[in-house]
Amino acid sequence: MSKKLEDLYQQLVRAALSEKSDQEVAEIIAREKEFPELDCLLNPKRYPVMWLGGECLCEDKSRCTRNCLFEAIEPAEGGGIKIDPERCVGCGLCAEGCDAGVINSSRDLVAMLLAMKHWHGPIYALVAPAISGQMGESVSLGQLRSAFKRLGFDGMVEVALFADILTLKEALEFDKHVRTEADFHLTSCCCPIWIAMIRRHYELLSHVPPAVSPMIAAGRTIKQLYPGAMTVFVGPCVAKKSEAREKDLAGAVDFVLTFQELRDLFAFTATDPASLEVSEKEHASGSGIGYAYSGGVSEAIEATLQKVSPKRELPMRREQADGAAACKAMVGEILAGRINANFYEGMGCVGGCVGGPKRVLPVEEGRERVREYAREAKYETPIENPYVVELCRRLGFEDTESLIEESGMFTRGLVG
Repeated sequence: MSKKLEDLYQQLVRAALSEKSDQEVAEIIAREKEFPELDCLLNPKRYPVMWLGGECLCEDKSRCTRNCLFEAIEPAEGGGIKIDPERCVGCGLCAEGCDAGVINSSRDLVAMLLAMKHWHGPIYALVAPAISGQMGESVSLGQLRSAFKRLGFDGMVEVALFADILTLKEALEFDKHVRTEADFHLTSCCCPIWIAMIRRHYELLSHVPPAVSPMIAAGRTIKQLYPGAMTVFVGPCVAKKSEAREKDLAGAVDFVLTFQELRDLFAFTATDPASLEVSEKEHASGSGIGYAYSGGVSEAIEATLQKVSPKRELPMRREQADGAAACKAMVGEILAGRINANFYEGMGCVGGCVGGPKRVLPVEEGRERVREYAREAKYETPIENPYVVELCRRLGFEDTESLIEESGMFTRGLVG
């Protein structure tokens, strides 16, 4: 992001937090009306997740075109580049590699703060499992819950609890549909880069279980339990912003903040989570928390499968890919007929969600923080987690097996 745009972003955040937010934001708009990128910060949903904030300044204007793994960046007429939103999966690698700060990723913070000023229903933060340690080495999730309440949220929900539910759903789906040596599943439902890659670039949707991501499951659940609620997902991923806007998923999550945006919010409001009391609530299993790092999804589903179907004759044979390039290579092997597994986990970021482009901690440190939190979990898998059973009961499921029969809350229509 250019210095000009960064300065405007900071001005808008301060204005949105002020008592006279409408007036102060209007003054900035009037003053900067000739700067079109301003509207991308005020109305992010009107624009693609990755967008250009000016002309390409690189001497080698084909570098981004060559480096985009999904051929979403193309030469523009008259020089420069353009981004095709239909091919872009939101991995954010282009913005990380743009030395001139011309390629930008969407930010929802200003729009969320302005919406909160006029919202009349409850407001819930939905935090990704990868958040452990991201807001401070000693900050617990209980303290983060207190921090959100101080900022005007009515509550904070750990999305790892919904990873538990989706783990159970995917284990049941695998047990039902992978019955021969020729059958296989492509998953993980939590990674929008992996799912978008398959939807937009490959003819393999029939092998993708019809589960929504834990983020969408959490948003839909909060909307059902608390009508009129605003839901705000917080994670390390740019692609989650795109996922929240997809036609068959839109409405579950109103805003998506990255860890860096949350860090900004704490800084602008002088909120120190480490100094706040611990406010505990629901608990996810170690399996659900493990969705945050590469390999954690397949580990969770395999461990759960062994408990829901202990006499299963055909075992799970899993293979995983770490990072977008590795995901493409693994799919290439599958398309070439070199199938060595029946469960393929793809994570678009190296290291998994802890390696997301908008993380705060280095990948290895983030992974260790999450592993530590998972080790402290009271329950190993969702099978033992009473919160999963209780939540399913509140949502109207007679038993856990009905998770693969319902077609609404935790299921999406995977169409190309």
